Amino acid sequence: MNYKVIGGKKLSGSVTTNISKNATVALLAASLLNKGTTTIKHVPKIEEASRIIEVLKSIGAEVEWTNGDVVVRPPKKLSPEKMDRVVAGKTRATVLFTAPLAHLFESFELPLPGGCNLGGRTMMPHIQALGALGISILKGSDGMYLVSSKEKSSGEVAMYESSDTGTESVLMAAAKIPGKTIIKYASANYMVQDLCVFLEQCGVKIEGIGTSTLVVYGVDDIDRDVVIYPSEDPIESMFFISLAATTGSELTICRCPMDFLELELVTLGQMSQKYEYGPKYTAENGRTVLADVTMFPSKLTAPPEKIAPRPYPGINIDNLPFFVPVATQAEGRTLIHDWVYENRAIYYMEMKKLGANMLLADPHRVFIDGPTPLHAADIEAPPALRPATIILIGMMAAEGESMLREVYPINRGYERLHERLTELGASVEAVE
Repeated sequence: MNYKVIGGKKLSGSVTTNISKNATVALLAASLLNKGTTTIKHVPKIEEASRIIEVLKSIGAEVEWTNGDVVVRPPKKLSPEKMDRVVAGKTRATVLFTAPLAHLFESFELPLPGGCNLGGRTMMPHIQALGALGISILKGSDGMYLVSSKEKSSGEVAMYESSDTGTESVLMAAAKIPGKTIIKYASANYMVQDLCVFLEQCGVKIEGIGTSTLVVYGVDDIDRDVVIYPSEDPIESMFFISLAATTGSELTICRCPMDFLELELVTLGQMSQKYEYGPKYTAENGRTVLADVTMFPSKLTAPPEKIAPRPYPGINIDNLPFFVPVATQAEGRTLIHDWVYENRAIYYMEMKKLGANMLLADPHRVFIDGPTPLHAADIEAPPALRPATIILIGMMAAEGESMLREVYPINRGYERLHERLTELGASVEAVE
């Protein structure tokens, strides 16, 4: 699929934030811990969820996706050797099957994870953390890795890196190892908190949710019918926030998870972006604090300091790219420092094809001078979700007709995006 975009339009109206992609895929993998039925509510129709469901079905799980809800019923026997390797290779979330399957099999193979092409992404957080609990991961041959789990035991884990998926892996391992496991330097990000809530519903006691130290009291078995409401996606909220700021539009983004967006909004405020949010309220999961954020047309300025991500509660790693199109419209020079990924800052430079004034200092740092009028272009989407979406934002701000080709990376994380954008007054058409 390609997107034909006629840009330069002011947008208006409101849009509602969908449920988190990253929380959803973790919960789909975690459903294998449960012998009972797991129901995940309001799952958006995105390609990433579809791929994980296909993987689940290929190993023998019973999965139904109806009326927005996904119901998983693990059968008595799973067959990891039957995993669809082609599908599994399309998503990095495949790594999240490691711990759940380690509770069912003493040894098995899994495909090396795929997903966004963002350079070398080490498996070390998973290898080190799971290894501390007796689950070993070795690189095999032919694009596979070997998992052995004969000697599992509870204990203390100091995370090599505050990785979101690494923390999720060790949480799922600790959940079904009886005894007390302490996880230090854990990620406290939104998807990790959602997984903790699910595990608590499964009967696993967890202390320290939302902090960098988690204490897990594992259980022998999990056999419960569980209904879980994942939290709203701060990365989707940030897409529309960035879109409003870049195009100078007044938009209201509803159901924004504020604990995971507040610093991003403060940073935009330092760039002279005007916004306000209404009363805070609680999401359906009973925990996430939401608010409706309204963005107003503003004369933007470069921030006084560089913009860089940090583990929660810092600027979210996945929200950092959305400052790039905003910076093209801000007076002065902005430094974006993407220290996490090897390739992602290089993908930012695709914005130059739209007329952005940018300088790549090194593979992690980009200087952006603005404001710069953007113009139309024909661009193939970068093979990574967030870099692809910022090109789309740039095209909506650019005068003229643009074409964004091969938008599968965007469809991995956003449901009906071109239709929702059209409802806000954008001209984005899906074409073959």
